[in-house]
Amino acid sequence: MIKAAVIGIGNMGRHHARIYFELPNTELVAICDINEKIGLEMANKYKCTYYKEYSDMIEKENIDIVTIAVPTKLHKKVTIDCLNKVSNILLEKPIAESVEDAKEIINFAREKKAKIMIGHLERFNPVVIKLKEIIQSEELGEIITIVSRRVGLPTPQIKDASVIVDLAIHDLDIFNFLFQRKPTAIYSLIGNKIKSSKEDHADILLKFDTFNAFLQVNWLTPVKIRNLSVTGSKGYAEINYITQELKLYKNNTAIEYDSFGDFVIKFGNPLELDIHITKEEPLKKEIVTFLDCIEKNKEVPIPINDTLEALELALKIRNSNNN
Repeated sequence: MIKAAVIGIGNMGRHHARIYFELPNTELVAICDINEKIGLEMANKYKCTYYKEYSDMIEKENIDIVTIAVPTKLHKKVTIDCLNKVSNILLEKPIAESVEDAKEIINFAREKKAKIMIGHLERFNPVVIKLKEIIQSEELGEIITIVSRRVGLPTPQIKDASVIVDLAIHDLDIFNFLFQRKPTAIYSLIGNKIKSSKEDHADILLKFDTFNAFLQVNWLTPVKIRNLSVTGSKGYAEINYITQELKLYKNNTAIEYDSFGDFVIKFGNPLELDIHITKEEPLKKEIVTFLDCIEKNKEVPIPINDTLEALELALKIRNSNNN
């Protein structure tokens, strides 16, 4: 039985606690949060011990794995403190607030020979995994354009985060996951209409070697949208991250030649396919996968350098504002 704990039971941490409690091979032994009222309620619900200070928790409890879901600015301190006591860390994305902090976390984890995985949960979304299979099978042909929209009102816990580092980083990591390459140029229009200190909306254009990607992200749109589409020379695919739906459209074209040998391309109605997806909760799949890595002493499926690259790209975008 793997003994688990959660530090920070806000928007994401509460779901980590629920999943650890539900899994048959884990025991949720403790949760920690500065909000004592919520912390005690959650501890009572999941029949575990509540701590207000994580230092007390990691000192008193025998913990095999801890989820860290605190504000990004606290990631370095909390993670490094935990690595002195716990060998397996699941740290919510982004890895840190700065590249320097991220590298300190990575180097200290390596020094401690600990397993650490950053929670880029969209990599575990079944619809993303299926889209990657379609791209790799070349059903879409040569990729031309990617368009992503990740918009909607923020959760109450988000007070001092950048929409780029907190939200857009999901899709920046997915671009890398799908195509394993970095952009060669960055263009962005960034602003803050509501939040006073950090960006709350951005339109981002990334130029890759053979295709372009456009990403719209904000905390202003009153409707939550999480879509990504890919256009290729042979077809078009569109996914909905939330509903885990994938539509595939295959080009229906024919080349005809006239009496002079000139050709004309005729476009017919595309072949529309609804691709079956076996739906799963991405966070649960993420946690189960990490637990399997612990039990079988396997490498984690998200390379730590990928998480560092996602952060580096997000910070470059913040500095590339073309307004």
